[in-house]
Amino acid sequence: MSVCVSVFIAGHTLNPFEFGDNSARVRSIRSALDFLKTQGPGHRNLKHTGLANMPETIQRQRLAILGLGKMGSILMQAFRRQNVAQAENISATVQHPERAATLASKYGINVSTDNRAAVTDADIVLLCIKPQVLGDVVQEIAGGVRENQLIISIAASVPTSYIEKRLPEGVPVIRAMPNTPSMVGAGMTAFCCGSAVKHGDLEIARTLFGTVGEVVRVDEKHMDAVTGLSASGPAYIYMILESLAEGGVKMGLPRDIATQLAAQTVLGSAKMVLETGDHPALLKDAVATPAGCTVDGILELEEGGLRVTLIKAVVKASQRAKELLFS
Repeated sequence: MSVCVSVFIAGHTLNPFEFGDNSARVRSIRSALDFLKTQGPGHRNLKHTGLANMPETIQRQRLAILGLGKMGSILMQAFRRQNVAQAENISATVQHPERAATLASKYGINVSTDNRAAVTDADIVLLCIKPQVLGDVVQEIAGGVRENQLIISIAASVPTSYIEKRLPEGVPVIRAMPNTPSMVGAGMTAFCCGSAVKHGDLEIARTLFGTVGEVVRVDEKHMDAVTGLSASGPAYIYMILESLAEGGVKMGLPRDIATQLAAQTVLGSAKMVLETGDHPALLKDAVATPAGCTVDGILELEEGGLRVTLIKAVVKASQRAKELLFS
């Protein structure tokens, strides 16, 4: 028996095609649909990748970004592009007056060196500062923080309880960990909640970080592992991508073409995992035909310890994430 279907998954429509009931494509689609039905703190939050249903109240929120560095700037620009926050409703801070003037001119927002003043009229306070100085900054602003404000920290290693102890009782605190692909709207953000967070605060966090990619809620005990995997992970992938491209150059490909081939291969492979829901090992086996060239390549990777090395990289980075607050 042969059937023709069109399936809509994760914002993408798979083109109609014919296949048998027992084909791998049928199994892939079925597993993807089962995957998308999952709920709870660990599931990939697909509905917040778009902003069509964004409440107007969020657009009117006043935002303070303490620490307009790399991630602070990435998030701020994304919020502006997606119309989540208007320029007149954004205040940001940096350490030096000269830098403040430069960024204010560049982005058209209010940038100063006064953290306390920046949070005074804010509805949402985004802490984009280093873990080692976060405690001092939180104590600095504590006197101006109100219970109806939402505090979101993207500092690695710093638990929500550490921030809550330095703020007035009842102030909601969310800990989040985005990554640098947020710059192109393909980021991955995991977040967890402090003791005073309400449902409305969750929706604000999901909407904000949904402007820069995917969002998932996790238990706080997993946040250091998130740092070691998705926050540090882009660096690992760039090394793999660079190595793939170098292999292509070694075999005679022009460098620009080799880089494009490698980058699109990484992108396409990631989409296959996300959109089919199949285990990466199953997808790998679908590429590696018996006695084919891919199997020889995999043997080289196994002999070189790629799998174990990547696992150890995530473990080591996660362990380091636990230490940053105290280093």
